[in-house]
Amino acid sequence: MKKIIALLLVLLFMLQYKVWLGDGGIPEVLQLENEIDVVQLQVDKLKERNQALDAEVQDLKKGMDAIEERARSELGMIGEDEVYYQVISSDSDKSKDQKTALDNKSDSSE
Repeated sequence: MKKIIALLLVLLFMLQYKVWLGDGGIPEVLQLENEIDVVQLQVDKLKERNQALDAEVQDLKKGMDAIEERARSELGMIGEDEVYYQVISSDSDKSKDQKTALDNKSDSSE
């Protein structure tokens, strides 16, 4: 009887060793779960990026408005029947305009 109990205890310790310290044991499982979390975050970020790119592709395929908007904002292009005017004011003109605006504001508050 004592031999059977000793044998069962030895088997129990061997199984516990394998569970706690062997291949596929608890520490390895915890490490793999952490790696899964990290990879899942990366996948989520890439999915969001892909959705944004897909929306942009669909917008560009859908119509000329998106293409025209992009050409205007990124390339500085204008339409065929449009005329581009650039108004450049000097620093002294800006200060005069600001002073006039402040004078008008103070006059209206009185």
